[in-house]
Amino acid sequence: MAGFVSKQDERFRDYALNAPLLKVLFSVCMPLALYQAMQSIFSVVDALMAAHIGSQAVSAISSLSQITTMVTAVGTGLAVGGSIRVSESYGQGNYEDVRKRCSTLYVSVIVIGLALSAILVPFARPFLTLIATPKELIDAGVGYFRVQILIQTITFFNTAYIAIERSRGHSKRLMLLNIIVFVVKLLVSALFIYVFHGGVIMIAFATLISQLVMFAIAVISMVNDEGCFKFDIKFAEFKKRTTVPILKLAYPVAAQKMLFAAGKVIVNSMSGMYGPLTVGALGISNNIGGLTTNWFTGTHDGASALVSQNRGAGKYKRTVRIFWRLAVINVIVGIIGYLIVTFTLPMLAEVFARSKDSFDSVFCDMIVDIHRYEMMGYITLGIASAVDAFLIGLGRAKTVMLLNVSRVFIFRVPVLFVLQRFTNMGPEAVGVTMMTSNVSTGIVSLIVVLPTLIKTWKKPDAAE
Repeated sequence: MAGFVSKQDERFRDYALNAPLLKVLFSVCMPLALYQAMQSIFSVVDALMAAHIGSQAVSAISSLSQITTMVTAVGTGLAVGGSIRVSESYGQGNYEDVRKRCSTLYVSVIVIGLALSAILVPFARPFLTLIATPKELIDAGVGYFRVQILIQTITFFNTAYIAIERSRGHSKRLMLLNIIVFVVKLLVSALFIYVFHGGVIMIAFATLISQLVMFAIAVISMVNDEGCFKFDIKFAEFKKRTTVPILKLAYPVAAQKMLFAAGKVIVNSMSGMYGPLTVGALGISNNIGGLTTNWFTGTHDGASALVSQNRGAGKYKRTVRIFWRLAVINVIVGIIGYLIVTFTLPMLAEVFARSKDSFDSVFCDMIVDIHRYEMMGYITLGIASAVDAFLIGLGRAKTVMLLNVSRVFIFRVPVLFVLQRFTNMGPEAVGVTMMTSNVSTGIVSLIVVLPTLIKTWKKPDAAE
């Protein structure tokens, strides 16, 4: 039974390996891109709810969300690494390994999530103090942070479920699921903030409720599944042959996400020299950018699974073609996003700068000043995302880790340090830093991936 594959999963495997590439990319990646776009709307909704409370709440959420990402990177890395290995076995037609890797991954993320909550929830305030979070932001958001950690315990499992469903080509199912979660999140958030007049902690509780809805659906789905993707704790195997391939991908991804988030925390801390509102303005700028760049995350997730499946089947030239087509799609999306935001940025900033009591014109100008530079990186971030997807699909997680760590600790933190120490720029220095980082990362990523593209293209494809 462990090696059984359903007819639907077998049909998708054949489709992923043999159907016209553009058709495959659009059918697999576009629903996931829409899924990620809706995730960015989640962030925008949280920011708007916080803006209704006040500018201080916006800054608290912007700062603490990066810290949450940093400390929960282990579970995220495990979900990514495990799903890529599942895709690889799926492409090879090794359905027994698919079953074992799926079940092992689910058990692992649950254990890590529970351990993380047990440590950080009771010690949230000392932890935030230890990493030099401003006291006013701790006071405003420590409850929010505790609930966010609880959310991540659920999200680890949800992320693993989404990653595995993605490798099966269930993109439309995921999009429908996200719509359900989004509607729940929106309705509960509006109830808590606009009706009950709650604080930032109620925004986090709304997210927790929406993630619990996804968790319930995921559990029902995976227990009632058919074939090799069905979860059964009896197939969770913590032996070297099962865990080592997952961990080899998981730890670079986890380290990358942790260090990248840590770098953002450092940038937030450095931005504080311009005042606490700058941290909030940077967070809003990131949210506005996410309306475009989160599409890249969706196409990245779908394409990395396709690269892994085709690599597992020995279709090396097809994996290279996936990269080039994805890069072109991302560049087009980046151009469209840039043009739209060019005309709508002042209006978007005004929305975020308006609370229930007043309009903060200084905060509004700050958002515009930062994002008019940050948006210059839309196109190059699309290229960098395509490179990441290709390299992750090939199992080159360490290279991806180095590229993303360089993005923060070479092209971002040092640049901001120089601008703060040797120029008279105000908060716009943060925007210039983001532009420099995002543009440089895209250029360097393309240079780094070219030898791998050539080497992969030269490999002989496996015999049909």
